[in-house]
Amino acid sequence: MRTLLVIGIGAGNPEHMTVQAIAALNRADVLFVPDKGVEKSDLSGLRHEICDRFVTNPASRRVGFDVPKRAAPSSSSYRSTVDDWHEDIAGIYEALIVSELAEDGCGAFLVWGDPMLYDSALRILERVRNRGKVDFAVKVVPGITAIQSLCASHKMALNRIGDPVLITTGRRLDAEGMPDNAGTVVVMLDGNCAFRNLKDKDVTIHWGAYLGTPDEIIVTGRLGEVEDRIVAIRAEARAARGWIMDTYLLRKPGEPEERDSGASAATTRSHI
Repeated sequence: MRTLLVIGIGAGNPEHMTVQAIAALNRADVLFVPDKGVEKSDLSGLRHEICDRFVTNPASRRVGFDVPKRAAPSSSSYRSTVDDWHEDIAGIYEALIVSELAEDGCGAFLVWGDPMLYDSALRILERVRNRGKVDFAVKVVPGITAIQSLCASHKMALNRIGDPVLITTGRRLDAEGMPDNAGTVVVMLDGNCAFRNLKDKDVTIHWGAYLGTPDEIIVTGRLGEVEDRIVAIRAEARAARGWIMDTYLLRKPGEPEERDSGASAATTRSHI
């Protein structure tokens, strides 16, 4: 039976690769490398850089494939648009597995961050299996997430003592605002800077883009003081590179040591 490895490769820094991930890369006969177009060619380049650096298996080969763009959904059709997009990708995965892997072959998909957190590779592979044309076993290798990298760059703990953490998306934050039952909220997949619509401007935001890479940018401060700066920095960075990967953490005013630590004073650190 074919085996497919779904490998978390971290938030963008090749040094995020774990020993387990490197071993998995070298186990694979075929490494499937997605191409998301000219605008995001840097992302494909980073995958190739990781392979160049860590793959020592002389029998390994790389197979590139194009990822279709997702149609722009309306608010009422978001799930159906994503479903159609995943179905298109499932067809591509199926063709790759059938044409590129022998019956007992091993292939690997390289996934940003961790395959279990806001990534759909595992769901798409399940779609492929349910089609019934090809069977395979799946093994998953966890990776360093953007959340871990964000907290490391800001030199902060993800959770406060005894306080829950909520991980959500920009779309949900925009629709629901800050939750009542969590003092810390991590927001991913926010292309529209949903934090601008929050009523509570005393929330502290810890924002980061290109985390863990030489181009990393991070901003922290009281939301009311830094939100415009983040929007401007984000737009400038995206225009310069053609793409951006960012995430942020929102925290309600809480423990005395946090209030006294200078978190309310806006700070920015950047390598660009």
